[in-house]
Amino acid sequence: MVDGILNCKKPVLCRVNGMRVAGGQEIGMATDLTLSSDLAIYGQAGPRHGSAPVGGSTDFLPWYLSMEDALYNCVSCEMWSAYKMKAKGVVTRVVPVLKKDGRWVRNPLVRTDAWVEDGEIVYGEPVAAERAKAAKALIAECTTDFELLDAEVDRLLWKFTNLFPHCLMNSIDGIRAKKKFFWDQSKLPQRHWLAANMNFEAWMGFNAFDTKKITGMDTIDFVKYRQLTAQGALIDEAFAARVFGRPKG
Repeated sequence: MVDGILNCKKPVLCRVNGMRVAGGQEIGMATDLTLSSDLAIYGQAGPRHGSAPVGGSTDFLPWYLSMEDALYNCVSCEMWSAYKMKAKGVVTRVVPVLKKDGRWVRNPLVRTDAWVEDGEIVYGEPVAAERAKAAKALIAECTTDFELLDAEVDRLLWKFTNLFPHCLMNSIDGIRAKKKFFWDQSKLPQRHWLAANMNFEAWMGFNAFDTKKITGMDTIDFVKYRQLTAQGALIDEAFAARVFGRPKG
């Protein structure tokens, strides 16, 4: 899919509402421009759940973010808000989709009321825990309306319509070439690594995530995993039993 996007001879837009996480984030960054609901979240989950963001994120993120931010975003498995991604230059436009009494309401779970507080950048960060409950209650009172998001898509399409098509695509291809270069360098070895990893950490990570309702845990015991690995323990079903969560009750 990434190759299909990077080689497409039309502008490719990413319209986001919900989670652009892991593979969704990688596919999204292959597109040309992103238009986002302010309820959307962005990030990677691989290192926490048995994979690595090598399906595009390690190739694309350093073009969008500083190297420091790119690395942290890839390995921290933290979710970033649409407003934070907009501030960092990953998203073109962010619009509210919540409405109350006919008025638009920006995502109340995210700070948009200030840029800096006590010397720290707070714009786009989650609200404090004591405000989260009230924010969720406000969301429950709202309706969801994608009018502004759809209008942004239409606006951008009309802007492209009023440009010379060949000049437009040559401009886009020139930008894509930077992403495509690094993608082409790593896509085959990383695909082979991902395939091999399915029999190893991915098997454990995905199964831990899949059995969360049974164990109450969505990850393995990473400390125990490292201890057993350091001891040279054979990775088999007995190994897995020692690092997986136990059934509740």
